[in-house]
Amino acid sequence: MTTSSVHTAVTGAAVTRAVLFHELGGPEVLKVEDVPLAGPGPGEVLFRVEAIGLNRAEALFRAGRYYYRPTLPGSRLGYEAAGVVESVGEGVTAFAPGDAVMAAANFDFGVHGVYGEHAVLPEASLVHRPEGVDAVTSAAAWLSYSTAYGGMVETGGLAPGDHVVITAASSGTGTAAIQTALRTGAVPIATTRGESKRERLLELGAAHVISTGSQDLVEEVRRITGGRGARMAFDGVGGPGFAALGDALAPGGTMVAYGFLDPRPIQLSMNWPLTVHAYGNGVMCRDEGYRRRAAAFIGSGLAGGTLAPVIAETFDGLEAIADAHRLMDSSAFTGKIVVKV
Repeated sequence: MTTSSVHTAVTGAAVTRAVLFHELGGPEVLKVEDVPLAGPGPGEVLFRVEAIGLNRAEALFRAGRYYYRPTLPGSRLGYEAAGVVESVGEGVTAFAPGDAVMAAANFDFGVHGVYGEHAVLPEASLVHRPEGVDAVTSAAAWLSYSTAYGGMVETGGLAPGDHVVITAASSGTGTAAIQTALRTGAVPIATTRGESKRERLLELGAAHVISTGSQDLVEEVRRITGGRGARMAFDGVGGPGFAALGDALAPGGTMVAYGFLDPRPIQLSMNWPLTVHAYGNGVMCRDEGYRRRAAAFIGSGLAGGTLAPVIAETFDGLEAIADAHRLMDSSAFTGKIVVKV
């Protein structure tokens, strides 16, 4: 797609295409519509979107189950996209037209959602794409790896030799967490509900895989760690199962909760002492120093091959966004879903 996607409405104003939704519901509520395209204001950057990375948060938001709710009608959607800068507003110094960029996922996507042919974001909501990395890979990289790095390494203090239990391990963030743990020198223990994804998770680098549908999580972690328990749990599920994760840790272990796929209240283990972090990646990514460190970790990992986003499926065109969300809702995939624009 090129800048020709910008066209002029009858009023003479510039418009572009974007995905909006006007009611809560399933993938069918997502609509591709013409929207006004204003130039970037002070401190803002206008970029042409080349690829969009999908995330569970967007499915929850679409259905009204995210931690903040959309403003309807006409809510935007989307945290993660890769593209090329077309123009910058007054005072912008970090980016220039022609720069390859990624969205930093630190904004209200009901307002600034990047599901579209163009997006305007604050300068602090973009990072440079790693040198030589294509748009599809970039769209699948930032949110998953920054969450894994920020949650496990910066917040949880994951260190070489540590065992870390990774739940929802076949998700985009789960597969990124496996690779991040390996790059840190830690030992990733992946969990999945059934047996169907076991071999794939082992191929992706998990040292051990626990099928929670047929195996006892605590017993398996104790067996793997020689009775000690794991040093950390990195959890995107929450709910009552959070307590069992805590039971599987060594005394003084650390739990990092970054998601709530199970909307029921979290139950806390009594395996004390225990440190619990409720991790918010968007808040972390608002800090310029953290964005710089995360970008360096991700960029060097992609360049060196120790980090490689797992692409489950790539869809073509904004019109495929509902089908892409249907696949995401099915959970019948491993890794990230990407839509090329």
